[in-house]
Amino acid sequence: MSTYAQQQAARDWRRWHEERTAVVAAPYGPLSLTGTHWLADYPEGRIPAVPGRWRERDGAPVLEAGPADGLTVGGEPFTGEVRLDADRGPIGASRVAHGARRLVVLSREGLWAVRVFDPDAPARRAFRAIEATPYDPRWAVPGTFRPYGEPRTVRVENADGVARGLGLAGELAFELAGARHTLRAAVESDGSLWAVFADATSGDTSYRFRFLRPAAPDGDGAVTVDFNRALLPPCAFADHFICPFPPPGNTLPVAVEAGERRRIDG
Repeated sequence: MSTYAQQQAARDWRRWHEERTAVVAAPYGPLSLTGTHWLADYPEGRIPAVPGRWRERDGAPVLEAGPADGLTVGGEPFTGEVRLDADRGPIGASRVAHGARRLVVLSREGLWAVRVFDPDAPARRAFRAIEATPYDPRWAVPGTFRPYGEPRTVRVENADGVARGLGLAGELAFELAGARHTLRAAVESDGSLWAVFADATSGDTSYRFRFLRPAAPDGDGAVTVDFNRALLPPCAFADHFICPFPPPGNTLPVAVEAGERRRIDG
């Protein structure tokens, strides 16, 4: 890579880091999550500190609320009963709200939950920055994505201590420090890749695991593996996320001293 190209890559990385910090610190970013409440844990439908009555009926969550609950649905004051579905858009545009809080419906493996996002969350107030290592071209290496014949699912522990299925579509092969490595990865809806990985810094000078999101491979499977853009998972910002841990084979024996390392609070 030429000197000019390295300088441009460093500028692009700084812009990415600034944008990433802004997204994390946004009113409904990951720092604002204050709870994930599984409906199965509340058979009577009363979730502490969450207005309304939330129950599952015929395979879908149903919300019942009265005037005293102060809820809105679709931006309008709500009383009565409404059948809900999983929220898939931006948190700020979720269907159910309680003042500034957003009550987001989540579905995982047939189970329903309500997540509470609060712009006034203590974690958001305390946040100061994301510690990240400045761009280093040594950590951006060529790689090859080798898809499986058909997608696979492995069970991995999640941050909440529950094992869940993790879909995998193939292996990402690359070279670091003179040795060949692979990461098992998923393919996102836009064709980009997603891998959950740990390395020799995990739990020491960086968070216990991180995410990597390479762009979509070209027709031959070629893709740049850029650890400068290794991401902290959402559970590094709020304990109520259920991030998957790295699947077997995704713990690298090298110290990846690049990308996001940890959250910094004031």
